[in-house]
Amino acid sequence: MKKIAFALSLLMLSFLIFACASSPSVYDSRLEKFQTATAEEILSQMTTEEKIAQLFVICPEQLEPKSLKKASRKFSSLLQKYPVGGFIFFGRNLENPAQTRAFLSELRDKSLLPPILSIDEEGGRVARLARSENFFLPKFRNMDSVGRTKDPENARGAGQIIGSYLATFGFNLDFAPVVDVNTNPDNIVIGDRAFGSEPESVSDMAGAFLSGLHSTGVKGCIKHFPGHGDTKGDTHLDYVAVTKDWEELKKCELIPFVKNISSADCVMVAHVTCSKIDSSFPASLSKILITEKLRGELGYQGLILTDSLRMKAISKNYGSDRACVLAFEAGNDILLMPANFYKSYEAMLEAVRSGRISMARLDESLLRILHFKGL
Repeated sequence: MKKIAFALSLLMLSFLIFACASSPSVYDSRLEKFQTATAEEILSQMTTEEKIAQLFVICPEQLEPKSLKKASRKFSSLLQKYPVGGFIFFGRNLENPAQTRAFLSELRDKSLLPPILSIDEEGGRVARLARSENFFLPKFRNMDSVGRTKDPENARGAGQIIGSYLATFGFNLDFAPVVDVNTNPDNIVIGDRAFGSEPESVSDMAGAFLSGLHSTGVKGCIKHFPGHGDTKGDTHLDYVAVTKDWEELKKCELIPFVKNISSADCVMVAHVTCSKIDSSFPASLSKILITEKLRGELGYQGLILTDSLRMKAISKNYGSDRACVLAFEAGNDILLMPANFYKSYEAMLEAVRSGRISMARLDESLLRILHFKGL
């Protein structure tokens, strides 16, 4: 009898192992189901935790430190628990063409929903791929030199070239073009990244660059709202002030945003503090500038995201968790690169559970994110 019982136990164990190995996981089943569902259907089936995770675009290593250039096994399990909205890549993540294609493909395959795969590839000194010696890609001196030609077709060509190689590697969002108007000669952060110092010309060039990107299937982002061109300081380091009021900004800095707002896939908000508009918060945390001005007065209803929240203007003065809650309350949809992802995620989750952030407000951003992803 003992032998029979032992044999039956082995049989049952074998059956369980086989069943676990051969039947798809709940996660895999949802992956398959979400591929054919509408945005509204997907939203109705998402948990609060999944919704919160979708708000974040982070570096791969922020989820798991060992996943700098390749997804580890631990990374895969963490991505199931924290299905973030997407990833941003820097030179440190990109070793060579083969590794880059494989890494991005792996992230697409492992994500619950199509991930945003983004990069800063402006052309010039901010070009994560083109500046790497391992990629052998076309290089642009800077966008200022393109702007000086006064021919938008040159900007369109730049967008097409950059978009073409980004699409080849698997990127779907370029954090470009810069639509700041470079009116301050002492500006240390924008300078030749801008198309020039004349708002109308910058508008035309940026619009053409966007058109070039779009022709390759890559989305673009106009930045840095409401304008970082007339500043001296660097928000990577600390507080930076803009001294113009709203009416003054409308005469210069805001012109390229207004003229390209209908074709922009998303708008990135700067960490500059517009003291005559909202002296309490930098633009990226300001409900006045994002909800009242950008969405209300300018009528933009697309995706809005913060500049990197690990920049010192934010992380030094607000901390990672508080900054994310404030940024979302201000009207941002995407929270880009907080200093501490896990701490920020928990803070957002607590804000929703406590009722500080309503489910209706959360769903509003989720629908924008899902539509942005083509769902």
